[in-house]
Amino acid sequence: MSASLDVTSLADAEIHRLREDFPILQTQVNGHPLVYLDSGATSQRPLAVLDAEREFLTTLNSAVHRGAHTLAAEATEIFEDARATVARFVGADDDEIVWTSNATEAINLVAYAFSNASVGRGGAATEKFRLGEGDEIVTTEMEHHANLIPWQELAARTGATLRVIPLDDDGALRLDDAAALIGPHTKVVAVTHVSNVLGIINPVEQLIAAAHEVGALVLLDACQSAPHLPLDVKALDVDFAVFSGHKMLGPTGIGALYGRRELLEVMPPFLTGGSMITTVTTTEAEYLPPPQRFEAGTQRVSQAVALAAAVDYLSAVGMPRIADHEAALGQRLVDGLFGIDGVRVLGAGIDLPRVGLASFDIPGIHSHDVGQFLDDQGIAVRVGHHCAQPLHRRLGVTSSTRASTYLYSTEDEVDAFIEGVAATIEFFGVRS
Repeated sequence: MSASLDVTSLADAEIHRLREDFPILQTQVNGHPLVYLDSGATSQRPLAVLDAEREFLTTLNSAVHRGAHTLAAEATEIFEDARATVARFVGADDDEIVWTSNATEAINLVAYAFSNASVGRGGAATEKFRLGEGDEIVTTEMEHHANLIPWQELAARTGATLRVIPLDDDGALRLDDAAALIGPHTKVVAVTHVSNVLGIINPVEQLIAAAHEVGALVLLDACQSAPHLPLDVKALDVDFAVFSGHKMLGPTGIGALYGRRELLEVMPPFLTGGSMITTVTTTEAEYLPPPQRFEAGTQRVSQAVALAAAVDYLSAVGMPRIADHEAALGQRLVDGLFGIDGVRVLGAGIDLPRVGLASFDIPGIHSHDVGQFLDDQGIAVRVGHHCAQPLHRRLGVTSSTRASTYLYSTEDEVDAFIEGVAATIEFFGVRS
């Protein structure tokens, strides 16, 4: 990191200093300075992260947990140090973090654990993971497909019933309905911490408490919260949480599952093979304790090292400061869009705190056309259904345009985006 930051809030001068750590932000697109407002999909990486991975690959590259030579031993040490760094970042213990390729794999890992337990694998200790007819899985209408489809498939495999917490007309979770849906037959509740479409921070504490009151397990999709908010999985009292490296200044190909130690110890594995075993015969195998039990095959070593560097970078800036900065940018996004005739901001009527993310629809202009027009001005945004078709369907739209910020985003960029949206409406001749 180029400079230490030691004040209570991110000032403009500091943000511009931070931006020097991100070479891609200095580029031009279509003859305009790049305004990158798609960090909710993939964030940019600072030099510290790029350098950390390159240094590992040029000095220590070796397989971990399986060699006696010096490089292997040193690679294993830095690999496990990375796990400890990421664990501290989310308030977990070292052995409660399982490396995965991304959050989608992490959710599937948990879902398949329920499947494996349900067919009798894992012994009596796995009873908490057994599902069958009469059992229920609860998720919500605002989930990313990655936190919906695995549960649909799990219900189909086990005969359990999938129940969905509905949204109100603004897009907020209907918590009264949630209280009625989470009951004695609920075995797992899967919910997003921050909506990847609306940018709102859900009151997940209420859902967690309701689930635990009936003995259900809770999986938290933290993909849009871990990069942007202080996250303490123990304080939230969740059983599982997932997040992806590429959304938090890290590389693609690396994500993590947090799981309570006592649950990981009795959870059947998802992938099996090398590296996750102790003894193997031709007829059976015994597995290592977690987290290695869930890390079959060659691991993502350089990516883990880079993710740890990303976490160190975020921690040096300060997650509370990042959250405050993005909350201000998020409000600026909503206020600016709300002031443009002909724009409908999704979730604008929800009275909940938000991150620096907003999605909108312009009736009469397809979101792809909006995105293309903005791209012509060097403004990068996301268009489509953002892997959340049920939410869009509930709000009466097929797609939307999403702008999402990060610690390196500026008020000037948000203002340029707002001006670009106004120009889009003028160009296409749409009137409210």
